[in-house]
Amino acid sequence: MAAPPRRRGDPGMSAPVLSNYDLDDQCYRLRLTASVAGVALDLVNLDAFPGRDHLSRGYLAKNPLGRLPTLEHDGLVLCQPAAMQLYLAGLPGARALIPADPAEQARMHDWLIFADRDLAVASAARACALMDAPGDEVALRARSRALLRLLEDHMTRQGTLGQGYVAGATLSLADLALFVPFALSRDFGIDHDDFPALRLWARRVRRCEGFITMPGIPDYH
Repeated sequence: MAAPPRRRGDPGMSAPVLSNYDLDDQCYRLRLTASVAGVALDLVNLDAFPGRDHLSRGYLAKNPLGRLPTLEHDGLVLCQPAAMQLYLAGLPGARALIPADPAEQARMHDWLIFADRDLAVASAARACALMDAPGDEVALRARSRALLRLLEDHMTRQGTLGQGYVAGATLSLADLALFVPFALSRDFGIDHDDFPALRLWARRVRRCEGFITMPGIPDYH
């Protein structure tokens, strides 16, 4: 059974601490990763919108980028979501989410970079649509749709190879990283009916042990 995220002050051993805003897509990515990996998290909740706590002097002292989330554990401070995922998946007792095969592991890293660098546009489009963030929502949506089409084509090819996940035949960190921008893309006007391979893949991800949801995540019946 997956370990649920914990709120600050719960009894027990020291756990990684996630600076969290419940509606932030990248915070959800880390909560999801921890839950699927079976790793307990302490959540320190911030008021990012409209409070902008992530731009406070105290928060900027530990994460000068002024972005959510931040992960802290035993003196380690991480500011990049992929690094946080890799750290959580490497903790003792965590469920295996990093492929042992070198080629699959390389593919996982390739898609993690795609999620953080290229699909950051999807986070921007969602923030623009839901949180009044600056940006050209139409252009951001168009770019996000084009990038999701690349992922759709990849998952279509994976299906022909009998591989149901992004990096291979088993769930990896890349699936959790990429599930989030696709699943939440309806928040900024992306029609999921245009992405049948991604819908099938998302259904698969939702069935994994430890899966947790957040507002805006569709059921994919």
